[in-house]
Amino acid sequence: MRRLVILSALVAVAGCTVGPNYVRPDVAVPPAFAEAPPGTPTTASDGPGRWWTQFGDPLLASLIERALAGNLDLATARSRIAGARAQEREALAARLPTVNGTAGIDRIDFSKNAGISSLASAFGGGGSGGGSAGGSSSGGSSSSQGIALPGSGITTWSLGIDASWEVDLFGGIQRGIEGSRARTAAAEWNVRDMQVSVAAEVASDYLMLRSLQSQIAIAQDELKRQQNTLRLIAARRQVGLVADLPVRQQSLQLSNVAATLPQLVARARDEIHAIGVLTGDGADGLSDTLSPAATLPPLPDAATSPDRTPPMPTGLPSDLLRRRPDIRVAERQLAAASADIGVAVADLYPKFNLMGMAELISTNLATLFMRNSIQTTENAAITLPIFDGGQRRGVIAERRAAYDQALIAYKKAVLVAVQDVEDALADYNAELKRNAELRRGVVVAERATALAQASYAAGLTDFQPVLDAQGSVLSNRNTLAQSDATLLTDLARLYKALGGGWQV
Repeated sequence: MRRLVILSALVAVAGCTVGPNYVRPDVAVPPAFAEAPPGTPTTASDGPGRWWTQFGDPLLASLIERALAGNLDLATARSRIAGARAQEREALAARLPTVNGTAGIDRIDFSKNAGISSLASAFGGGGSGGGSAGGSSSGGSSSSQGIALPGSGITTWSLGIDASWEVDLFGGIQRGIEGSRARTAAAEWNVRDMQVSVAAEVASDYLMLRSLQSQIAIAQDELKRQQNTLRLIAARRQVGLVADLPVRQQSLQLSNVAATLPQLVARARDEIHAIGVLTGDGADGLSDTLSPAATLPPLPDAATSPDRTPPMPTGLPSDLLRRRPDIRVAERQLAAASADIGVAVADLYPKFNLMGMAELISTNLATLFMRNSIQTTENAAITLPIFDGGQRRGVIAERRAAYDQALIAYKKAVLVAVQDVEDALADYNAELKRNAELRRGVVVAERATALAQASYAAGLTDFQPVLDAQGSVLSNRNTLAQSDATLLTDLARLYKALGGGWQV
């Protein structure tokens, strides 16, 4: 066994690692975000950032934290980490010897009719011809003591260990370890990427829910106002101040407003169901919590003062390479693909195996643990590939193609990440300006409605301007409520695009 240990040490020292050594490729990114407003900070926090706390809504924050803990897709992704770590342990075990313990009892009962009886007699001393009675007796005694005669048996006791080891002469096992470690890291970053997505999706659904509840409140307020208008017109109709047409027109306007409510309520229920599934509570699990109407979180300062530039924490495009979990996933998958090439290349070279066995063997249990019962076996073998019809080189070509695909995926992930930030910035900036105009439009529409109602009450105009003004107010208020939600949603998209939201 000592000789095998010395030989294996020499082989290991002389070994090398074949295949490419992985180096993260450089991907060109722009020096700054083109859509970032002037004065935007170019430095960003290294941490993941619990960006949802900046909305100042405790319920939203609690829902996101709840989803990060209970989302079922996240639970599935976490289980994949456990599987990847198990595969990593398997890869690490491949570079160590395999040792097994053995123990056994063998019993052989010889046939009485076997043809070895004459052979046993010969070895026992019985001769053909000239043998005396004494000689025959001596032969019979020797046979009974040293040779198992037909009809008798032998019991053999054994206890030992055997070991085998494939020496990683050309680094194939080491490359396998590198690949498994890269895949474990990819699985971990995939969980963080899902955390980013789950947080953003909960925020989006929550903001949409509050927007719909605001639209429901607007429609209900408008419904009450138009009901009051209908009662006023009906009273004037009874005293003959107006014709029947304005009454019918206002009744139609009232029906149109009322018709919008069921659809808004149904959409709000859909958002509650979606949030419940995201948090793992089920479709109706959060109904009591989210059904009471509430307003949207406060808008950023820039929404009410459009001339001010919001301090967007965009940083530089190069920051995305370390902050975006999906880029980290693609990069680790690229590293694993590189290691796979080394595993395949190592199959072109000889494999060196060492085997050894040490046993205690005896036909008597009482003498099993004596020194004379020790039996050892040592073996060293080399397997040299000679001809396989190009199969191994075909595997190498396949692995190189997989690496090229992983490289393309990594480059695309970087490009898409930059695009996500640019799109989110462009949408946010555009919605910021639109929101300011809509806010002014609501004020103008409300003043126009008041003037139209005053003109109608004074008998200066018919009722049609009032109807038009009322419809304009309702439309503008609903559009503004949707814009408020869109502005906040675009802000959440920006934080997601920047890679914020994953938890350590």
